[in-house]
Amino acid sequence: MSIDTHVSDADEGPLESALHVVPFDVDPPYEPELDDLDTGEFDDRFLDRELSWLRFNQRVLELAENPSTPLLERARFLAIFTSNLDEFFMVRVAGLKRRIAAGVAVRSASGLMPKEVLQQIWAEASVLMARHAGVFREQLIPALAAEDIQLVRWEDLDRDEQRECKKIFKERVFPVLTPLAVDPAHPFPYISGLSLNLAVLVANPKTGKEHFARVKVPQIFSRFVPLGNQRFVPLEDVIGEHLKRLFPGMDVKAVHTFRVTRNEDLEVEEDDAENLLKALEKELLRRRFGPPVRLEVEETIDERVLNLLVSELGVREEEVVRLPGPLDLRGLHDIADLDRADLRFDTFLPSTHRLLAPVESASPVDIFKAVGRSDVLLHHPYDSFSTSVQRFIEQAAADPHVLAIKQTLYRTSGDSPIIDALVDAAEAGKQVLVIVEIKARFDEQANIRWARKLEQAGCHVVYGIVGLKTHCKLAMVVREEPDGIKRYTHIGTGNYNPKTARMYEDFGLLTTDEAIGEDIAHLFNNLSGWSRNARYDQIMVAPDSVRSGLIERIRAEVAHHQAGRPARVRIKANSVVDEAVIDELYRASRAGVPVDLLIRGICSVRPGVPGLSETIRVRSVLGRFLEHSRIFWFENGGEPEAYLGSADMMHRNLDRRVEVLVKLPDVDLVAEVGSVLDLAFDPGTAAWTLGRDGAWTAVEQTGDAPLVSMHDVLVKARRKR
Repeated sequence: MSIDTHVSDADEGPLESALHVVPFDVDPPYEPELDDLDTGEFDDRFLDRELSWLRFNQRVLELAENPSTPLLERARFLAIFTSNLDEFFMVRVAGLKRRIAAGVAVRSASGLMPKEVLQQIWAEASVLMARHAGVFREQLIPALAAEDIQLVRWEDLDRDEQRECKKIFKERVFPVLTPLAVDPAHPFPYISGLSLNLAVLVANPKTGKEHFARVKVPQIFSRFVPLGNQRFVPLEDVIGEHLKRLFPGMDVKAVHTFRVTRNEDLEVEEDDAENLLKALEKELLRRRFGPPVRLEVEETIDERVLNLLVSELGVREEEVVRLPGPLDLRGLHDIADLDRADLRFDTFLPSTHRLLAPVESASPVDIFKAVGRSDVLLHHPYDSFSTSVQRFIEQAAADPHVLAIKQTLYRTSGDSPIIDALVDAAEAGKQVLVIVEIKARFDEQANIRWARKLEQAGCHVVYGIVGLKTHCKLAMVVREEPDGIKRYTHIGTGNYNPKTARMYEDFGLLTTDEAIGEDIAHLFNNLSGWSRNARYDQIMVAPDSVRSGLIERIRAEVAHHQAGRPARVRIKANSVVDEAVIDELYRASRAGVPVDLLIRGICSVRPGVPGLSETIRVRSVLGRFLEHSRIFWFENGGEPEAYLGSADMMHRNLDRRVEVLVKLPDVDLVAEVGSVLDLAFDPGTAAWTLGRDGAWTAVEQTGDAPLVSMHDVLVKARRKR
């Protein structure tokens, strides 16, 4: 279960030219079409994207606050909130600071200057961080204790537990610790980003002179030390109580924990694959030394120690966050993983899609025969990834009739069976083309490793088009069959990652549709060669046609509505920020077209504004699975059509990435995704609604029937099937 890792979806700086390092993250000002939206009446029609993201993380926090959320899942949501906010500061806040330092005073679409956005971020984030700490101390710890799971501090331990901690420290922790003193011979040490540290004041008992030292809390050990009987103590407490062993002969005067968040975004462009690899590896080293953007300290910290940290780290006073300990609650993932099924979401094992499930034999279904009979719309995690997409690639690698496999890889797991299957296919003599996006934020190192492994196995590895990230999720198998060559294609909304596919909600289409196969074949040629075909029949491809294609279809709904035919727009996405698309939705709303948006994260649309967006509804669903799919559904005069794919409505997706949306080729598939949207917008489904002021409000129960979880409904439906 996860909601994190998604600030990595944040916009990146524009890729302007080869061999150019992008100095800051800034989007070009939006220039609206000259119509009645540009009269000044609706200058504030866009919500700020950064503040919208903070309110997404607030919804994550509300899941942790909700007593109806299973207790260990509440702990997990607190951990997710922490990692989400860490990444937000590492990328988005760092980008704003770079922009301000560079003097790039570009007003955002929301009308705010960078300094104003940063001020509001700190105001809201500070409240959220304090609220997060309060939930942990005042709600979670007592609730866990009531279930005999105790998170305690050193002073709560009995003698036997203290002796056990002393043994753990002596045998395991002490050998890996390195105290770093600060004096004229020892400069202030480098503090790595997101590491937990102890600031220690020691004094010479003979002279009384005080000295500062830093001790890094090792990340190789559990954040919370298990003491038996489901009792845990923070690792820094164990270290702090045994500092005499690190500083023999000195008096330990004070110990305080602190944590630094640094700018860890990458700023690199490429001119060719080999230079890109080298540049990225250099940047990955630089990332460790990015400037600080936040300093978290315990609220009881000695002012002298704090002043030293602020001075040596170069942080501003407003970038210091005082919190009650313990800091860094990412370690609550370990608590959430405890073997207490009664305190977690009901166990759910994805099932094989009905069209891919064996009927009588225990042997796996022949994927090619099954897809040849009927298109298959997969809905993960309800439909198993391993028995569908993974098996598709594995069978292709082993099938002697398969001539070629072509695939994009953006993020995958560390022990990916997809990578292994591609290696097997290449070693078996098949033509294997892999488009590896090694600039996938925070996965760069892993992707470099996989790229080289694939190259060594004989795969053709390319890195897409200069200046664009390849974010689309595509796989194509070319197979020789009795009636000729046939293409089998998979187009998805999520990464080829078997691990995240068990937690992320995504759609994928397996098809032999000839028009789709022809389009995808052309696109792979564009990505690997010099072809520049930008015309496709069944797919939209960014940066060429996703924005314009969606705008064209939104305008078609307006025409249907004006002609008295059924008209409606429904979009499901992670984020909607692009001003051109939003303005088109406003125009559709002003014409009377109903517009429903299901947005997990950032939304710059301001719904319900009289004269502008009265027919626009915006909902958000968060829960046990991470809503990740992108769906674009149009009523189309009574003959609905739908597209799914990899693109969110953000500048980087539409202008600086290769993205693909595919038109679903069958009315039954359109109805299937439509039913998911119906459930999401049902008044009885638990969700949040967005107000015109940018605030999100949880849907309240009406009548006697309790609200239902969208995820639970879909899990139960799969179990029945």
